Formats: sequence, structure tokens, C-alpha cells
Amino acid sequence: MERLQSAVLEPTAEQIAAQNIYRQFGVTDDEYNLICGFLGRKPNYTEIGVFSVMWSEHCSYKNSKPILKKFPTTGPRVLVGPGEGAGIVDIGDNQAVCFKIESHNHPSAVEPYQGAATGVGGIIRDIFSMGARPVALLNSLRFGLLSNERVKYLFENVVSGIAGYGNCIGIPTVGGEVMFDESYEGNPLVNAMCVGLIDHDQIQKGVADGIGNPVFYVGPPTGRDGIHGATFASEELTEESEAKRPSVQVGDPFMEKLVMEACLELIASGIVVGIQDMGAAGLTCSSSEMASKAGNGMELNLDLVPQREPGMTPYEMMLSESQERMLFVVRPEHEAQAKAIFERWGVPCVKVGKVTNDGRLRLIHKGEIVADIPVSALVDECPVYHKPSRVPEYYIRNAEIDTTRYPEVTNLTEALENVLASPNVASKEWVFRQYDYMVRTETAVGPGSDAAVVMIRGTRKALAIATDGNGRYCWLDPETGGKIAVAEAARNVVCSGGEPLAITDNLNFGSPEKPESFWQLEKAADGIAEACRRLDTPVIGGNVSLYNESTNGAIFPTPVIGMVGLIRDVDHITTQGFKQGGDAVILLGETKAELGGSEFQKVIHGVTEGRPPAIDLDREKALQSALLEAIRAGFVKSAHDLSDGGLATALAECCITGGETGFGPDGEPLGGIGADIRLASDLRPDILLFSESQSRVLISVEADRAEETIAFFRNKGVPAEAVGHVGGTSLSVRVNGRPAIDADVRRLGEIWRGAIPCLMK
Repeated sequence: MERLQSAVLEPTAEQIAAQNIYRQFGVTDDEYNLICGFLGRKPNYTEIGVFSVMWSEHCSYKNSKPILKKFPTTGPRVLVGPGEGAGIVDIGDNQAVCFKIESHNHPSAVEPYQGAATGVGGIIRDIFSMGARPVALLNSLRFGLLSNERVKYLFENVVSGIAGYGNCIGIPTVGGEVMFDESYEGNPLVNAMCVGLIDHDQIQKGVADGIGNPVFYVGPPTGRDGIHGATFASEELTEESEAKRPSVQVGDPFMEKLVMEACLELIASGIVVGIQDMGAAGLTCSSSEMASKAGNGMELNLDLVPQREPGMTPYEMMLSESQERMLFVVRPEHEAQAKAIFERWGVPCVKVGKVTNDGRLRLIHKGEIVADIPVSALVDECPVYHKPSRVPEYYIRNAEIDTTRYPEVTNLTEALENVLASPNVASKEWVFRQYDYMVRTETAVGPGSDAAVVMIRGTRKALAIATDGNGRYCWLDPETGGKIAVAEAARNVVCSGGEPLAITDNLNFGSPEKPESFWQLEKAADGIAEACRRLDTPVIGGNVSLYNESTNGAIFPTPVIGMVGLIRDVDHITTQGFKQGGDAVILLGETKAELGGSEFQKVIHGVTEGRPPAIDLDREKALQSALLEAIRAGFVKSAHDLSDGGLATALAECCITGGETGFGPDGEPLGGIGADIRLASDLRPDILLFSESQSRVLISVEADRAEETIAFFRNKGVPAEAVGHVGGTSLSVRVNGRPAIDADVRRLGEIWRGAIPCLMK
């Protein structure tokens, strides 16, 4: 027993118990007693630290595991599902796509540049640790209102951090989304997604297999940055959170580039037994998880771990989340070959341990055993909680609200301008101009269209990629909001010419300790699961980010969906902008009086209330299947889904981004083309134009194919009607023969493009 006490000056096992030090690490009394039972004694300081991070929500999903079991995770294309660094889906020809999304919310709230940058770095490592070469980055961001100076600071530095890391490492940031609402003011959301390509025979797993095999540490030395980052991400943000700035890691994209290339070469050599990145919980998580997956143990000599700072304790080394580090296992006969690869790339590579057969994580420091823990206790035996849930009072009240009761808005041109000026709808060029989205020269469609499109080199195939989510919808009705998040992501992929394959999800919610928040999580998961089953898009991985609360309360429940689709032939790539004067404009789907949670409701009437738009998943499936068939048949010239801002906004966006592309001699964007639209409806004009009814898409086709196109969709059970034609320099909309909107497209473009830069001044 004496050998289990470290020589460093840390609290003894008795002091930890007597002073309840474990509570400071987020371990409850009951959990502490369980830990004592697993060990057969009281834990020392290092051991309680290791347990605390592995049993945090961020690493163990102890509050969300019952929820995640609802998701469909298998399918004929799924090669690797949840449980590894990232999921992998077959795309034919021995090729596969690997992707995942993860959050870095809390770090970004206290140190936005490094919090966002290291979030990007971490998700990249998840992809190349599977053996895949990263080809694209996306993000999903949420902030408070830009009238708040602190929010401006967070927004500016998060975007800079994403750009700085992605641009330096040479992976294009090709798309994403940004939304603003008061609910995120004290707790921004920073979700990063990475997509990679891999051949089937290169797929790796994070397993520590082969008794006696050496374990190697790769990457820069370990410092004291990021200690307890996993537990920091598993608690609410408070006024004291700023003091936890040391929990935020510092990234080095240039080192990550070297680590990535060296690891990919190592994997290509065929000698890797298992490999995993040191992400959340650092060396603790990678070592224990790799051992657990193989049913083995691992012994680490911490004296061999490269250290950036003198006098580091076992606790600090095991819990540090210093960036750009990996752990891998090879057979003894391949040690020299592995070392030579990393030496060639100038990347530190040190043997720090070995695989054992006793199922224990054993740590050696200065000749003493400083931790001896059953691996199963760390990874598999964490208690799983079934939290109570309760329907919130606000949800019950909202059921009684009629969202069509507002006074009719008659100046619809002005209303459109106001909606286009909302930072939620406005162009995000201010953001994506900071990203290098053309590096590697495989980006066919960059940020700003329905989905990004990345070519697959050496083939006629491409990937359509999107991130989507709507916190307002989910707050008003989390189950419906969950369905819509999946449906809209899939719709965006289809509008770009892709077949939706699978999703990765990032579940951003408040504290699971609060029954109302847990109810939101439960119901949103129900909606996501149902939509994934109906749209044949299994969940292959993702991230749960709970405790997103500040002194202002909880954020809107915000599930974010990352969707990847396969474009069979590059000729099928479709974008949102109207292409040519004379083309017919066709509206697919049905518009209803649904303003709940809409941008129009918030911008014009200043509220978010009622219920969000309803969604019929069978109708959604019929629309997407028919649209994809039409795109592949070659008669759809543009396609744009109707979402934030409804029909009027979609028309404006198709006009603004249509026509000639590029930039003029004054640096102003060229392009823009008008449209003459004629609508007939029993709905009030303002409701007709700004309702956010689901399962709707605006397409354009050559005029002589309009009747054929309408007949095609109606035969598939999809409502379709001709609503006008492309041409001129103005967007002109008449409803039931009366003028509704008459706006110069260039002016609309200036409003749309200038909104965020103006707010950031």
C-alpha cells in the first residue's frame, strides 16, 4: 500500500476523504464510495483525478447514455459507428468518408481564440487517428446579440481561432452556420466538424492489443495547460469560470500538420496495432480507452513522458490536455521503423509503456507505483444515471399561443430588408472570408450555399456537407426541433445534388440535473432518432455537451446535425443562385401559417413563442427523393431550401447569389439577377412570404421544361407550382394580383452582405 503514495507533496488518501477534495473534481459522495469499492481502498490524489475526468459527463456520458441508445447507428453503408474516434461510411470503390463533430463551448467562453482553435485541432486528430486524410472543416457557432461588446469579442476571436488553425494546417474550412440569440450570451457554442477520406483497408481502431507490445507517445511535450478540461466542460459556467483559464489548451497547427503527416505515413506502413489521439482527459483517456477496447491493461512510466515544465506531478501529466499529442501501439519488431517515420517528420516519438494482461492501468513515477486502477472501472463501470424529467411550464403555455394573431405587416419590402439585415439571415461572408476554403483545390462549392461540396480526387464523385440546427425551434418544441434539424441538413445536401448518407450530432443542452433541461434532451433525441430512421441517415458518432448554462440561465436546447452526402457525378452539383434570365421558378412543397420560432416573428414582432412549424417526415422523404432524382436527370438548374426567413428570404438569396459570379474592379461582388414572382394563396401575404413551413424547396428550370417538371413532382406526391420566372434587376412579388415586394436586387445584396460588418464596427 505504501508504494501507492506518490513522493510528491499531494494530499494523502485519508486527507482526500476527510476534506472531501474529490467533490472539487465533480465526484459525488456515492461515486467516491464506488471508487473505493473498485480499488479495495481509498484512492490517492492521482487516482481520484483520473477517475474524476473519466467519470465526467464529457468522457463517460453518464447522464446521456440512456438517451444516445435511442439513435439508429447501423446501416448497409456504415463501416464504423459510435465508439471510435469518428464514424466511417462506405462511398463505393473501396473508398469511405470519415467524419465527426465535437464541441469546445466552455473553453471558447473564457479564451475564445485558443478555445476555438484547439477545438478544430482536436476534431482533426479524431479523423486522422482513424487513418483518414482530413479534406474539409465545418463549424456551427452560436453567440449572444452583437449589440453586446463581450459577444463581439467572443465572435471575432472564435472566428479568428478557427481560421488561424485551419488555414495554417492546410485543411479548407468549407461551410457551417452562425446564429445569434440572447440565450447564448453567457455561453457561446463552438462546434467543429471534420471530414476525411479513407480506403477501407486503412481503417484504424484505438485498441491497445498484443500483450507486451510497446506504447508510444507522439507529439510535443506535456505541459500544465488543459488540466481538468473534461471536468470544466461538465459543469455550468459561472463568474468564477474566468479563473479556470488554465483549463484552456494552447494549439500549434504547424506541429499538428507534422503529427498528422507522420501518423498517416505510419498507418500507411501497416504496422500500427492501435492509435488514438489525446483529446479530452489527455493521456488518461487515450490509455484507458485503448486498453479497455482490447480487454487488456496498460503500464505507463511517467518519467518517460516528455514534459514541457519542470516538476510535473503524475496527476498533472495524466490530466493535462496539451495539444497535438497521440498514443499508438506497435509490435516490438516495428519499433525502429515507427521511430524512423517520426524522426523523418521531426516529431517527438517516445516509448512510454507497454500493454499488459492484467486489465489494470498502472502508472510508475520515480520508481513508485502512483496509480493502480482496473481499466474496466474507469471506462465501463462508470455509473449511468436516469435523470428525472419534467415538462417545462413555458412549453405548456406556448401551446395556447396563436402565432398568426399579430397585426398584418403591409410594407413587405421593408420587412424583407429587415429580415435580410438580421445577422441570422445575413451573409456570413465576414466570417468565411477569413477562412481559406480553397486550399487543396478540391472545393467545388464553398461557404454560402445550401451545402459545401468537396471533390474526391481521381473520381467523378464529390461530397456534399452541411451543418444545421435551430435552437428556437427546439426550445419551443424539442422533439419537432430535433426532427427539423435532421431534415434540414438532409435537404441542404439534396439541394446540392447529394444523397444523404449519415449524420454526426452535437447535442448542446443545459444541465441534466434540472428536470426541464433533461426533458428537452430526451425529446430532442426522440425527434432526431425518428428523423434518422425515416430518412435513412444513421448516427455514426458525435458529442454531447451538457451544462451549457451561465448566470443568465440555460441556452436554448441546440442539437446540431452534421450531414454528409454522396454526389455520384460532379455534373449533379447544384447551387442555390438563379442562373439565367427566362428560367422558370418552381416552388416545391406546401406553405402553411407557421410563424412560431421564425426569423420574421423575432425580427418584426420581437418574440419567440408558440410552436415551431410541423414536419411530416414521409412528405420530407418524398420531396428529397424526388428532388435528387430530378437533379440527377439534369433538368434542375438551381435549388434552395426554404428555412430561416421563409419564401421571401429564399427568393432574395436566389437572386442575390444568382447571375454572373465573381468580383468587379471595385472589389464589389458581381452577380445578382431579378425575378418576377406571382403567388396565389388564401394566406395573409406577410404570413405566406415569411412562414417557415418545412419540406419546401425553390428550384429553377429552363422555361420549356417547367410543365414537365411540375408533372414529375406531382406524380411523386410532391406539391409543385410555377411561381414566376428569372430576369431583370429587381425582385418583384405579387400576391393574388397585388404588389407585395418590389426591391432592387443590388440593394438587397448590399443589405444582406453589409449587416454583420456594420454590427462589428
